[in-house]
Amino acid sequence: MDQFQRRREQFVTRMGDAVAIFPSAPELVRSNDTGISYRQNSDFYYLTGFDEPQSVLILAPGHPEVRSALFVREADKDKERWSGRRAGVEGAKARTGVDATYPISELADRLNGFLDTAAQLYYPFGVDCELDERMLQRMRTYRTTRARSGAGPVGVLDPATILHEMRLFKSAADVAGMRRAVEISGEGHLAAMRYARPGMHEYEVEAIVEYVFARNGAQSPAYPTIVTSGKNLSIIHYDTNRDPIPNGSLVLVDAGAEVDYYCGDITRTWPISGKFSAEQRELYEIVLAANVKAIELCLPGRTFNQDVSDAAQRVLVEGLIGVGLLAGSADQHLEQETHKRFTIHRIGHWLGADTHDVGSYRDAKGWRPLEPGMVVTIEPGLYIPDEADVPERFRGLSVRIEDDVLITAGDPDVLSASVPKSSHAIEEEIARGRATSQALIA
Repeated sequence: MDQFQRRREQFVTRMGDAVAIFPSAPELVRSNDTGISYRQNSDFYYLTGFDEPQSVLILAPGHPEVRSALFVREADKDKERWSGRRAGVEGAKARTGVDATYPISELADRLNGFLDTAAQLYYPFGVDCELDERMLQRMRTYRTTRARSGAGPVGVLDPATILHEMRLFKSAADVAGMRRAVEISGEGHLAAMRYARPGMHEYEVEAIVEYVFARNGAQSPAYPTIVTSGKNLSIIHYDTNRDPIPNGSLVLVDAGAEVDYYCGDITRTWPISGKFSAEQRELYEIVLAANVKAIELCLPGRTFNQDVSDAAQRVLVEGLIGVGLLAGSADQHLEQETHKRFTIHRIGHWLGADTHDVGSYRDAKGWRPLEPGMVVTIEPGLYIPDEADVPERFRGLSVRIEDDVLITAGDPDVLSASVPKSSHAIEEEIARGRATSQALIA
């Protein structure tokens, strides 16, 4: 049994007397009749390993013959000449190991045969609008017929309550996949440090990063690559990447590779000149200290958005006081949240098949504790506005440092540790790149 079959069995075991239906991601249009490269819905892929559009998975443990079914596009030689190969009905069955596969054109006729077998329906509204409407119509019909027939679900439940908790905890295979994605992400960051030069534009650094991702086998960036410099540094999710990099500016690169539906997410901030100025280094060391402190606390039993994040925020606030950007006590600023002018966001997020991965951060008891198998990002930052009441030497400076961390039964496992982050190690990496005449593309 492969990992996708195991996941389906785990889901079925948890859902009880129900049927679950999962649509694939829709195909998206970029403009007119030009499409966007297809990317499967993460939940659908997690359960099937199948990356074709116009597909629907049904899990029906109460069905007398077919406990798992996949509806897919039929093979079509003419269409495949234009848009690529299709698995077809037989190929999809061999690839996924489901009990049965059918043409997607038969879904409407076969749907009731699965729905009739269960008391509840698990269905994720919002993925496929056309199928959403069809499911609503079916449920309206069951509302009026179930009293007499006794067949069909009485309600609709969100499969995320089960599936997203499963995805939150990474298996050994998941961890191996994530290591690979983060490793390739790190190679992109190293290349940016080595090959970026004064006088470049932000998009040239973006091109370096994404070239290295592709050369190492990534299917795509995990999210739009962020390369900020100069006046753009304080924009958290700036991904326009069009401006020339000002001489002496910091460059903030937030980029990750996606490899086989696993995402990396790393941020490094470094000087285009190759050397941090005194002011840049002061801010950088504050953020680095917060990053290191937060990672130290990524331990089982600690709460991510309380213990870990609050500790990092305290380090940032104390650092801001130390350099004169804040006055007064750390406790006062943390209580009144006045520091958020400079810190803006909390410490990070779950990481997995999606960059901002799924799984709840809280339950009825409050912030949930970290557990082995979770993967988190640790990304403290400082963003100093270019405003008159800010000491002039810090105006417009911003720093963020982000690592990907696996929670284990022991010490935290920093998956992105290969990418230097001390200020001296970064300067050495930049110098090493500029000391060689070797071209990036050989």
